[in-house]
Amino acid sequence: MKIKADLIKRVSLKITGKPAEKKLAFAAVVTDSRKEMDQSLFIPIIGERFDGHQFIEQAVENGAAGSLWQKDKPIPASVKYKIPFFLVEDTTEALQDLSVEYLKEVSPKVIGVTGSNGKTTVKDMLEAVLSNTFETFKTQGNFNNHWGMPLTILSMPKTTEVLILEMGMSGLGEISFLSKLATPDLAIITNIGESHLEQLKTRENIAKAKMEIIDGLKENGTVIVDGDEPLLMPLLESGALGCGYSNTCDYRITDVKSGNEGSSFVIEPANEEYALPLLGKHNVKNSVYSIVAAKRLGVTNANIKQGLSSLKLTNMRLERFEGINGSLLINDAYNASPTSMKAALETLSSLEGYSKKIAVLGDMYELGENEVILHRNIADAVSPSITKVITVGEKGKWIADGLNEKSKQDVPVLSFIDKNKAAEALKSELGNDTAVLFKASRGLELETIIKQVTN
Repeated sequence: MKIKADLIKRVSLKITGKPAEKKLAFAAVVTDSRKEMDQSLFIPIIGERFDGHQFIEQAVENGAAGSLWQKDKPIPASVKYKIPFFLVEDTTEALQDLSVEYLKEVSPKVIGVTGSNGKTTVKDMLEAVLSNTFETFKTQGNFNNHWGMPLTILSMPKTTEVLILEMGMSGLGEISFLSKLATPDLAIITNIGESHLEQLKTRENIAKAKMEIIDGLKENGTVIVDGDEPLLMPLLESGALGCGYSNTCDYRITDVKSGNEGSSFVIEPANEEYALPLLGKHNVKNSVYSIVAAKRLGVTNANIKQGLSSLKLTNMRLERFEGINGSLLINDAYNASPTSMKAALETLSSLEGYSKKIAVLGDMYELGENEVILHRNIADAVSPSITKVITVGEKGKWIADGLNEKSKQDVPVLSFIDKNKAAEALKSELGNDTAVLFKASRGLELETIIKQVTN
């Protein structure tokens, strides 16, 4: 990746400091002054509690070759003539404008992905099914907001043919902004869950926020959504492609079979069979979004199947480990909401070959005023095939309360606040006939337990 100074001039008012050489180009765009910046452009972002302009000397010391600079900020004399400064009204807006200019220059097909759960999984699946046909680049980590997405765009190689952008939000209007910035060719909504209920209050508002992804959609663009979700009906009625298990779906999933190595399924009406090295009906649906998107871009069935077979997911998404005494550990604790926890429990229930199935469940965050009942209702998803539940955390205790209240006394339940004590209790349960699911919000850090029971 090389970003020419001429491109930066388009979003700047003027250049001051060291004169910019005619052929000046930057190898990367960086907002963290602590990082190695060899031949990079530094962009000092202003946040609620920090101002990147204060760290320009560190950025120059670490190799920055130029910097955007808010015009009302004084430039320290110690660095004023060491690098070119591109003056702008607002560095965050300039970062966004620069990403738009670079996106036009590279001109890839853009796929935008949003949803309450499954965004990162679908992003990984899209990369898998597209990368053996196209030069593909995707959002790294959680760079999915008004700072992160522009940085993702500015990080893509100039040879990129398909750009996969994850779009996150915490309130109304945010995905609309990201969509208008990225102007996707394809937009995917994975599902509508309960994440962000604390901010948005209702699932209807969450759906409204997610549907904003169409606001920047290119003319004749494609929208792919969860066809089983009634709240997405406005999009389905206006031509979006529905994927799911309902008879009304454009791409209907049938004949799902799960084994320890993954799942197989059929997509109707074409009667096409696929295999996926992942567990869970929700992951089958996630894979169908990626299959449909790949087909819209002209990828062959053979390349799609090859991509799915070599799929590698971001860590902590139904990640499997061998536990002590030959047990199977399933780490799905990157994040959690009621929807994703119920899906994970369904996956555990469907596993074959294990006489003991233990669910280690913990706190779910950002659920708003109904958080107690949403935790307690997890009991409804605990099937008879699950032989024990261990809850962790103060909110996790509400899951245990729900099990006891809903006549699930036949499922033994242990509750812990202390994760080390939970790990000790789990150790005594593990054998080669045992499968254990770990599911909670990221902030609970269930990996503390997993490390203690991993072989």
